[in-house]
Formats: sequence, C-alpha cells, structure tokens
Amino acid sequence: MTVSPRHQQLIVTIYGLYAREEGDALPVAALVRLMGDLGIEAAGVRSSVSRLKRRGVLESRRNDGVATYAISAGSVQMFAEGDTRIYAPVRASVEDKWLLAVFSIPESVRAKRHVLRSELTRLGYGSVTPGVWIAPAKIWKQTQLQLQRLGLDQYVDFFSADHLGAGELLAKVSDWWDLDALDHMYADFVERYDGLLRRWQTRLAQLTPTNAVSMKDAFTDYVPMLTEWRRLPYLDPGLPLEYLPGDWNGVSAEALFGDLRGLLGPLSHDYVSGIIHQK
Repeated sequence: MTVSPRHQQLIVTIYGLYAREEGDALPVAALVRLMGDLGIEAAGVRSSVSRLKRRGVLESRRNDGVATYAISAGSVQMFAEGDTRIYAPVRASVEDKWLLAVFSIPESVRAKRHVLRSELTRLGYGSVTPGVWIAPAKIWKQTQLQLQRLGLDQYVDFFSADHLGAGELLAKVSDWWDLDALDHMYADFVERYDGLLRRWQTRLAQLTPTNAVSMKDAFTDYVPMLTEWRRLPYLDPGLPLEYLPGDWNGVSAEALFGDLRGLLGPLSHDYVSGIIHQK
C-alpha cells in the first residue's frame, strides 16, 4: 500500500527540481502557492519548513528584500549527488568489485549505530552480519561523502572485495537485501502510475488550439510522482541484472518514470517558473 508523501518530502522535491536555477532559493510566497496547489495549507508549509531548517536542509534568506527559503550551504552538494542517484542510476556489472563496510561503534555512542545502519540502508547497502554490510563498489564515493557529513566515517572501515565462496550469488543477495520488498515497491509504483502515463499520452495527443494542456495539472501530477519515486533508487543497490529475478519490476518502473519525466517535467517546470517570476 502506497503512503502519500509527507509535506517535507514534497518541499525537498520542489527544491531539488526548481530552486537551484534560482540561486538555491525560492520566494516564501511562491513556495506557499506551489504547496497550496498540492493541497497543503500555508500553516503546514511553514511548519514543515521549520523542521527542515532545524535539520539544516533549508535556511531563511532575503534576496533583494524578498523573503526566501534557501537550500543551506551544507546541503547543496547533497542535492547534486541526489540528481545522479535519482535520474541516472548506474547498475553494476558482474565484473565489478564489491564494497564491504565493517563497523564497530562503542557503547558510549551506541545511538549512532541506528543512524549508521539507517544511512547504509538508504544508500543501498545490504547486511551480511550486524557489523558487516555490502554494496556494489560504485557507491563508494557517495558513501564516503555522506558519512563524513554525518561524522560517522571514523567508525567504519571499507574494503574492496571479490566473492570467492561457493554457491550462487543470486541466493546470497536475497539474504543480504530484502529484494522481495523492493520488487513489491517497484510493482506498486508501476500499478499506481501506469494509468497516469496513459492518461497524459492521450491528453497530449488530443491537443487543439481550444484544448490547451494545463501546466498546473502537470505540476500537481509530477511532483508527488517524483517524490514517491526518488526513494526507490536509494533503496536499490543497483545489482547486476544477472543477480536479480528475471521478472524484476525495477526495469519497467524505471522506464515508466523516464516516460513520465519526459512528458510532465517540461510542463511542470514552465508552470513553476511562471509562479516564481510572477509580478
């Protein structure tokens, strides 16, 4: 069952899509208007922004006398890294190395164990044992940067590795990652948004001078869809297809996302640009 995106998640999506070409900042009035289009009242927007400011994701600024919320200096690189993970994920090949993360956290700071495990999961790692986690080696640099940001890098040692043991890796990766759960998430995405793609394809095919497409409708469909999509590439370790089930739903889900982005992305962008620069 799909859960609707939270207010904070929608705001992060809007900033990831539209703020960086505006100097990393959006006018408060524009953000409130855009979130209103998504059915979120102004009070809910301000409350969610306050939480994002406390987390260090956003900050308040004034640009030429205009009140804005901006991506914090410490979060700019994080947004840039997210672009690659969300829009251009790279799948490993069977010839690639594995990356092992081995960690031990003292009892005096044991609360950091949960933070570290959660972060490794979000980055796409699977658990071999409680203190040994594994991922394709391609995510090493992103892991290094993120753990440094969180002050967790001192607790982890990383190793480049080959698998030398007996047995098929297909069975082992199913133990290290919950591939069934991820496959169901992909299937749910396809079930939820395949109809949306077909409706927009039909709608755009029937355009006439008196039947113009609504850019606002594109925005209100695109942003929630992207918000639900962007968590999936982070949970997906990008394993070689040879190690995945033959009917892996991630393939069709990625194609569906690409088609929806191609149709709705430009229309949504034009709508948001109009709101931001409205006189």
